[in-house]
Amino acid sequence: MPETPPVKVRPFEHGPYVQAALFCDQVIIGNDNVLSLIRIIDTLTHSEHGPTAPAQMPEVPYRSKLVIMLKSGMARGPHEVKIEPVLPGGEAKPPVLFTVHFEGEERGANLIVDFPYTYRLEGLYWFNVYVDDELITRIPFRVKHVRTVTG
Repeated sequence: MPETPPVKVRPFEHGPYVQAALFCDQVIIGNDNVLSLIRIIDTLTHSEHGPTAPAQMPEVPYRSKLVIMLKSGMARGPHEVKIEPVLPGGEAKPPVLFTVHFEGEERGANLIVDFPYTYRLEGLYWFNVYVDDELITRIPFRVKHVRTVTG
């Protein structure tokens, strides 16, 4: 009788699962640990007005909350979560690392991070989210520069 080949399991096919991954202005955590996400954002528009409004976008510091909600599935114990910013031109910047703990099934981990970031380029940024070095999702964030020259 021929041997049955092993079944290849894709990473994270059985958890953890991404429930949400986004940027917002504020997170309220209720007494019952339920999250309220206020002003979910995926685009930042920086405006310059005046007679000398620059054609190129200056550096734009912006503070938001990064929220990543994961559900365990079959994942158990501590795992490393890595957030890697990728600039509009494709250059990856150094990642930020966190440790989360999974208890299994529908229980999960909410990662809520104060996220000050300085945007130096106009365009589409990607924030790659890894668990234990496996890419599980990407968060897009577009930065626009609007220039109005007045006389």
